[in-house]
Amino acid sequence: MISYPDALALLLAESRQLESERVTVDTAAGRILAADIVSPMSLPGFDNAAMDGYALRAPGETIAAGATYTIAAMHAAGDGAEGYPDAQCCEIATGARMPAGFDTVVPVERCERSGGIVRFTIDERRGQNVRAAGSDIEAGSLALGIGRRIDAAAIMLLAALGVETIDVARRPRVAIITTGSELHPVGPLPPGGIHDSNGPFLAASLVRWGAELLFRRRVPDIGDAFHEAVRNALQAGADLIVTTGAVSAGRFDFVPSALASLGATTLFHKVAMRPGKPLLAARFDHGPMVVSLPGNPIAVAVGYRFFVAPVLRAMAGLGAERSQRVRVSESVGMREGMHHFALGQRVSDVDGLEAIRLMRAQAAYRIVPFTQADVWLSAADAFGDTADAWPLDPADAP
Repeated sequence: MISYPDALALLLAESRQLESERVTVDTAAGRILAADIVSPMSLPGFDNAAMDGYALRAPGETIAAGATYTIAAMHAAGDGAEGYPDAQCCEIATGARMPAGFDTVVPVERCERSGGIVRFTIDERRGQNVRAAGSDIEAGSLALGIGRRIDAAAIMLLAALGVETIDVARRPRVAIITTGSELHPVGPLPPGGIHDSNGPFLAASLVRWGAELLFRRRVPDIGDAFHEAVRNALQAGADLIVTTGAVSAGRFDFVPSALASLGATTLFHKVAMRPGKPLLAARFDHGPMVVSLPGNPIAVAVGYRFFVAPVLRAMAGLGAERSQRVRVSESVGMREGMHHFALGQRVSDVDGLEAIRLMRAQAAYRIVPFTQADVWLSAADAFGDTADAWPLDPADAP
């Protein structure tokens, strides 16, 4: 068996970065930037009022309480900077551009107005309550860096900067093939049948990551259906094929020989890890990568999280994901010589400090602990006082 670090390194060495494409900001949510975004303008683009009140040309560093001014006009958001060359004060709305030569805003709450005259009730400071041009971001500075996943905050910034299109990594095209004559869709089950949960899990995970799902196909353990599904994926231009089941060493574990007969080169088969030891990786020359996962649902979850997700990152041009070192609430011994993955839940110790507790009753076939967990943990040989923690969903990883 190959070790987990060696298997991952070999897999990533065979992963190819995908080309970029240009998309509109309106369709960019969830995509990954393929080039830096340099700000085309400053934000704010001009000095503006931070609140409703009265703008004035301050006569000095302090405007004394009791000072009165004649109000020249109402200056609203959207008005230009010119218009009051001889005035000393005007009413102003939040967000309105500061008139030329005006430098201070006194909040309406600290003013007394009588007709066209305003009186300030306390001492005020010159320059207060003005949002300076470029105080958020200056023109020519880095707005968003390459590798950033476009979320709602990024879209807000891009829209404010007037950016219409951006370069993003092309979505990886992925085909899912789940094997097993016992697998059935939702509905009444025949004797010995089970519902296919791996296919829906992988589809949901891949779509959330941002992959383009070519198809999801369920095939029996006999016949040519698996061969046909793989050939369909090749013809559809898949970048990655993910399979589940039939990858161990039993009579019905046909995936290794089937992939070889179709022309794929095996990179490794069986990894010193739990769960998911029978995992296989292969590549077609000038074609897609194949990651074949065991059939147990949590083995599939581990294989997706710690093998498929790193491949997706590499295809997007992202660097390796970094784990967080966390405290484990209690040490748990494991089989030596294996790399272990486990589900964890955040808890507080007696001092109120956060620690991670391994979920109870974990097993490769048990799905409920997965729904209750907060993080993945990984460790070689045993979970001691500390362990590496990873976000439950790789789409949430930085």
